[in-house]
Formats: sequence, C-alpha cells, structure tokens
Amino acid sequence: MTLSSMVVSRDWQEVSVLECILGGLLINVDVESQPERAQAKLATSKVDALIVDCDLSGTDRFLRHLQRDSHFPLNVPLVVMSGPRDRHAIDATGALFSFEKPISVEQAVRTLSAARNLILDGRLRYHRQSVAVPVALHCRNRKRVQAELLNLSQGGIGVHLERDLDVRESIQVSFKLPGTRYTVKAQGEIAWTDKLGNAGIRFVDVPARLQKGLRLWLAQQYFGQ
Repeated sequence: MTLSSMVVSRDWQEVSVLECILGGLLINVDVESQPERAQAKLATSKVDALIVDCDLSGTDRFLRHLQRDSHFPLNVPLVVMSGPRDRHAIDATGALFSFEKPISVEQAVRTLSAARNLILDGRLRYHRQSVAVPVALHCRNRKRVQAELLNLSQGGIGVHLERDLDVRESIQVSFKLPGTRYTVKAQGEIAWTDKLGNAGIRFVDVPARLQKGLRLWLAQQYFGQ
C-alpha cells in the first residue's frame, strides 16, 4: 500500500529535493506547476498529502479555494513552503506544516516525516483487519465464553459466538495476535449485537505497550496488502 502526494510548484530545484525526500519516505509524487491544473486534478482524484509553494503565482487563490471546498478532505496534511513569511500569513493558509525556502533537507525530512505519520495514523485509526482466531470473552460473574474473532482494529474487535451477550455488561477479551508473541488482553464494552451471533466490542482499556504492538501489527498487515 503506497502513499501519494502532490507538489504544486515550478521551482524545479526545490521540487527535485522534495522528490528525493518523499521517495525515501515511500510517498509517490505528482508535480503540478499550475495551481489551476492542480485544483482541477484534486477535484477528480485523491492524494494523501499536498505540498504548495506559496511563492508561485495563484497559490493564494488556490489555498483559499481548498479551505472552502467541502470535497477536499480535512485530514489531508497540507504542507506550505515559501520564502520568509510571518506566522500569521502561514496560519492563514490553513497548513498543518510549513518550512522555508531554500529547503533545509533536515527540516524538510522532519516536517514531511511528521506529515507521513499523521497520514498513517488517520488510515490505521479506521482500518479493520480481517482475522480468524479464537478469542476468549470473560463476562462479569460468568464463566469464560469462547468465540471467533472476525476482525480487529485499534479501537475494538468483531466476534461471532453461539450465545447472546448482554449489551450492558463490561467484558474482558483475550486472544493471540497472529504471527506474534503478543496475547491481547483488554477490557471492553459491547458496542452492538445482531441476531446472527455477531457482536462488536469496543476497547476501553488497553495497556500502552500492548496498544503500540497492536498498532504496529495493524500497520504491517495494512501496508503489506
């Protein structure tokens, strides 16, 4: 699974530096030298990150359009590069990240790495990985119930079982994370059930170390697809 970016600039020296950095971060680059063409392309295709050279004529209008455009995803990191500008002018663009020209490679790597992490966090937050392993459910004041794990996300799991669950009760889940030494043990609550024996369980307490391992595992599955 690859990431994509668009660079709106005709400063080819700076563009070549960005292409090198983004390539190292495994982000594909589409370069547009005209803001009008970039705007038209964004109306029909999606990118994970947008990098705009504010020194290019027409970019102020382009950025104002993006701020009004309900179709442009709010979670797409916007990176602005320009000659020296005051903080108010940069903030007015709506950019989450910025750096000055001429590009400092060290600063650009830090900035674009932060943008990439934001992209990954956004994708993984809603990614649900299909999994087929046994899961043990420990209901309050009841014996352990065996179920089948159907899918897994950072926020919870989907399961299939032979008996109904009380949506009001808290529950502890325990299962082995495939291909690892991790056993996920977390407190949860029933988010939903249906008449076919399926249920969704929302995590309410996952230890930080385990949460990190779970996030890493999900990232490996997602980008290995």
